[in-house]
Amino acid sequence: MQNFDYQTPTRLIFGKGVIAKLPNVMAQFGKKILLTYGSGSIKKIGIYQKVYDLLKGYEIIELPDIQPNPKYDPSVLDGVRLCKEHKIDVILAVGGGSVLDCSKAIAAGACYDGDPWDLISYKVKAKAALPIVDIITLAATGSEYDCGGVISRTETNDKIGYIDRHLYPVVSFLDPTYTFTVNKKQTAAGIADAMNHVMEQYFVEDATLLNDGFCESMFRSLMENGRKCLENPEDYTARAEMMLACTYGCNGILALGNSPSGWPCHGIEHALSAYYDITHGWGLAIITPRWMKHILNERTLPRFVKYGINVFGIDKNLDKWEIANKAIDETYKFFESIGIPMHLRDLGIDGSRVGEMAHHIAVNEGLDQAYAPLTEKDIAEIITTSL
Repeated sequence: MQNFDYQTPTRLIFGKGVIAKLPNVMAQFGKKILLTYGSGSIKKIGIYQKVYDLLKGYEIIELPDIQPNPKYDPSVLDGVRLCKEHKIDVILAVGGGSVLDCSKAIAAGACYDGDPWDLISYKVKAKAALPIVDIITLAATGSEYDCGGVISRTETNDKIGYIDRHLYPVVSFLDPTYTFTVNKKQTAAGIADAMNHVMEQYFVEDATLLNDGFCESMFRSLMENGRKCLENPEDYTARAEMMLACTYGCNGILALGNSPSGWPCHGIEHALSAYYDITHGWGLAIITPRWMKHILNERTLPRFVKYGINVFGIDKNLDKWEIANKAIDETYKFFESIGIPMHLRDLGIDGSRVGEMAHHIAVNEGLDQAYAPLTEKDIAEIITTSL
C-alpha cells in the first residue's frame, strides 16, 4: 500500500430541493457573482430563474455559452476578464462538468496577473483562486468533488487536465431531479465517462482489497443504474445513485494507497477531442476496450481476471485468458448496448492524423509511465484498432 496525502474540502449538498440552501451558502462569499453556464438548458428546466429568485440583492454577471470540451478562447479568457472588470467575489457554475471545468480555470486566472494559460500549462503554479459554488445538472465528470478540470486550446490541439488544490469547489449542490431531462446521448456519455474514471484507478500495479471493492461496486452500480436511467429518465433512485457514483469517481478516493495508473485512456481521448472535438464519454468508450486488448499480457492478466469475475460474474473456473477476454468483450458490449457508436469513424475520425495524434500524446501525456507503458507506436495501434 502506497503512502498518500489527501484532503477533500468540498461540501456536498445532495438531494431533491437542496437549491433552497443557496442563499445561505452564497452569503459567505460576497455580493458579486459570475454566473457561468452552457447552451441555455438551465433556462428550459427552470434553474436559471430559480437562481435569480433566490439571489435577489446580489449583483450577477453572466458568462453563457460554455461549450463541451470547454475552450480557453473565448470562454476562459472572457471569464477572467469579467471577473477582473467587475471585481467578482464568487463564481456560481450551473451545468455539467464542462461548465465547472471552465469555471475552475477562470477562478485561478482571475487571481493571476499574467496569461491564464501559464497556470493551465503548469508554467506557473496558482497562489489563489476565487471560490466556486456549483449546481450540477449532468452526472458524468465528478468535477464537483475534485480539484481538476480539462481545458482545450483549439489553435494548438491541446486538451490539458489542469489540477491544483485551489480549484476544489467550496460547495456543490447535487439534485438528481436536475438530470431528468438529460438526453440519452449525454446520459450514456456520462456513464462511460464515470466508468472510465473508475477503470483508470482500478487497473494499477499495487491495489488494495478495499479499493478494489469500491471500484467493482461502482462499475456494477453505474451499469445497472445507467440502464435504468436510459429506460426511465425520471427514475429518481437510479438517477440519484448514478449521480453520486459519478461524484465519487474522479476525486481520488477510489485509489488511496494504490500505485498510479497514468490515466492512459484519458490521455489518448484528450487528443481525439482536441483534434476532432468529439464527445468525451463516447471517445473513452471507444478507446477503452481496444486499450484493454492491447495491454492484456501475462503481467496484466490477473487484473482482468478479477475484473471479469467480480464485475461481470464470469465463471471463475474458466481458463484465465478466456475470462480476461470475455471481460473485455462484455465491456465493449455494455457500451454498445447503451447506444454509444463504437468506432471512431462513426464520429468522423479517419486514419489521416493517427501518427500526428500518437506523437502528440506520446510527447505530452507521459504514458510511458502508465500501469502498462505505451510507446508512440502502441498509441497509434490503439487508435488504429479503434477506427
